[in-house]
Amino acid sequence: MESFSLILAIVVVTALAFDFTNGFHDTANAMATTISTGALKPKVAVAMSAVLNLVGAFLSVEVANTISKGLVDETGIRPEVIFAALVGAILWNLLTWLVGLPSSSSHALMGGLIGAAVASAGIGAVNGDVLVTKVLLPAIAAPIVAGLAALLATRMTYSLGRKADGKASAKGYRAGQIASAGLVSLAHGTNDAQKTMGIITLALIAGGSLAPDSDPPVWVILSAGLAIALGTYLGGWRIIRTMGKGLTDLQPQQGFAAQTSAATVILASSHLGFSLSTTHSVSGAVMGAGLGRKGGVVRWSTATRMFVAWGLTLPAAALVAALAEWVCRAGDWGTALVAVFLVASSFAIWRISRREVVDHTNVVDAEEPGSAEPAEPAGVVTTAMAAVSPPPAGTTEDLAATVPAPAATSDPKAPSATTTV
Repeated sequence: MESFSLILAIVVVTALAFDFTNGFHDTANAMATTISTGALKPKVAVAMSAVLNLVGAFLSVEVANTISKGLVDETGIRPEVIFAALVGAILWNLLTWLVGLPSSSSHALMGGLIGAAVASAGIGAVNGDVLVTKVLLPAIAAPIVAGLAALLATRMTYSLGRKADGKASAKGYRAGQIASAGLVSLAHGTNDAQKTMGIITLALIAGGSLAPDSDPPVWVILSAGLAIALGTYLGGWRIIRTMGKGLTDLQPQQGFAAQTSAATVILASSHLGFSLSTTHSVSGAVMGAGLGRKGGVVRWSTATRMFVAWGLTLPAAALVAALAEWVCRAGDWGTALVAVFLVASSFAIWRISRREVVDHTNVVDAEEPGSAEPAEPAGVVTTAMAAVSPPPAGTTEDLAATVPAPAATSDPKAPSATTTV
């Protein structure tokens, strides 16, 4: 019994550690566009997001129930299996954070849980219908739906505000952007914090501390909300830079359209119990908003790297989790070995990240970490979309007040990354 209590405690602590990484990994989803457009200062933005993530954690338990009751067969799942799943998810989160890629924490957790469950009990331990309908299909649909909604919203915004005063319009959209960023943070709490609630609840059921089909206890909801809020406050500055500047250059109108579209998709999915990736939704919305403005640029090299990371998330986390579960079968010493490996790997990744620090003081720099190349020019898709997009609102003088000037360059013939069409 003592040994069992110890492994259950380890699982709960590890789950909260994953929730913490989820928080700083996904801060960019709510606040990257708000920070990049200057609507909020970086530290103020992450503090606001942290509070609203905590509030959102108490609004629903539908997603938590999808994980604890539907994705895998909870009968026969041991706490060691859940621990192995969390190891795979945490390591993938940290690796993608290190390189500044906004991958899905949700899918890392799903992949880890699937890999560990299959390694322990076979393929039959995974509920295929739930996996397809509530994980895989939303993963494909979310960025497409959010992107199209943001594209249309951006075009409508510029069309309706064509005759408005440029400075007044930009100020109003910044205020709207702050409100929409708060809505995304609230939505993130209702969706992502619940994933950890579901994992802890599943561990408690597997350990016999809760009856099957139980909802998450209040202490689980509170601890998961606090962990994700703390991670959000610390800020995943590397991913914020990629999301805010690496994909496209946004004006306040576009930021407002992107965040409102993403929040709508996330809240709808939470209500339906879909384990949606907020990263996929917000990334799709940001790209849609970038394509919605005439002259807007989507940097497809960054987007391609991001798409590759999305495709690798489930299998990579599943593979690491399956290997961790295999080691854990050796007993207490195997579980201890996996725990030591997790801590050592996490520390090593953190040490590597200190070679080039990205924080609130330099997060709005135009270049991505480690990149010496200028921003890429518009590609074929961007050019085609820009050709049929409405012109930006206001006159030329209005635009000068809202669009940042191109960076100075020693080559007068060099094209501007923010104006190339």
